[in-house]
Amino acid sequence: MTPLEELTQAPLLPTYARHDVTFVHGQGCWLLADDGRRYLDFAAGVAVIGLGHGHPAVVAAAHSQIDLLWHASNLYWTKPMAQLAERLSARYGGAQAFFCNSGAEAIEAAVKYARKATGKPGIVALEGSFHGRTLGALSATGQPAKRAAFEPLVPGVSFARLNDVESLEAAVQPTGSTGMILIEPVQGEGGVHPAEPSFLAAAAEIAEEIGALLAFDEIQTGVGRTGTFFAFEQAGVRPDLVTLAKGLANGLPIGCLLVADEAAGAFVPGDHASTFGGNPVACAAACAVVDAITDELLADVQASGKRLLAGLAALPGVVEARGPGLLAAAELDRPAAPVVARALEAGLLLTSAGDKVLRLTPPLVVSAEEIDRALEILGEVLR
Repeated sequence: MTPLEELTQAPLLPTYARHDVTFVHGQGCWLLADDGRRYLDFAAGVAVIGLGHGHPAVVAAAHSQIDLLWHASNLYWTKPMAQLAERLSARYGGAQAFFCNSGAEAIEAAVKYARKATGKPGIVALEGSFHGRTLGALSATGQPAKRAAFEPLVPGVSFARLNDVESLEAAVQPTGSTGMILIEPVQGEGGVHPAEPSFLAAAAEIAEEIGALLAFDEIQTGVGRTGTFFAFEQAGVRPDLVTLAKGLANGLPIGCLLVADEAAGAFVPGDHASTFGGNPVACAAACAVVDAITDELLADVQASGKRLLAGLAALPGVVEARGPGLLAAAELDRPAAPVVARALEAGLLLTSAGDKVLRLTPPLVVSAEEIDRALEILGEVLR
């Protein structure tokens, strides 16, 4: 039995269709498999490894903290948790943080917060959206195929179409029970479709008119992925709630709900909790990540994104290349899954975001040479 065959016999629930490769080491934008082969990582753990594998500042922060203290109950204070909250509040322009362990948990926290703050349980979300697989997050996910097997879900959720203001207005519950409008500034799992600034501005106006909270799911777009720390900065619309996860600790599990100062005050002790939320090691790593997202790095992300999109648009079989920063998509004239598989065989990691959409989310520190190499491999695969 080969090492891979041994791994496939592990008693794991079959919730993932895993590729036949086992990674044992990562450095920068590259992964090393157990057979010694190197792979160029343009998946980055699905937009998680923002600073690349083994980033020295993040590694040092995590190592230092794990030597000191790796867990304490939220019944007490820890410095890394407070320091991370301060950093995120400063980036946001004034906010309070709740820390958890994943994006789905952050969405659950947002759902509960909006319900408590407004006294209204209804949610307006978008078709094509993805917010997570826990029951509350799944209820607000506008992808029927992901929902069908688990219905009935949480009631009171209605769906509007992305960039269709009339549809958004129509989705608001006529009984006045809408307490939250939930939007991804860029729909990641839904095919990398950006929300237009005018649509986000209209959502903010509608939320204010009906007494709802506007929540932006920045689990995939946040922490520099689109070329600004928060994607909403590019639209000039500041939401009441923001959820973060993926890239926040460069691979260590963490999630976060940010509540704008002007929307704060709804939660009191006992309203919500997370045993491992605010973990000192994850928060120390996240502090190092936030510190590393400098203006210079964000400018590089914007430049790298333009280089990547231009290269994608020129490849055979690419119908459209889109996406801000290093959240890029290539819509194909053929199914995406076989292309992802062939790219893996050729040494390039990609993911898909729809039947015919390739998603490329390399580390934010990717070099021009690595972008060109990825395009070269993908071009060969698409021919």
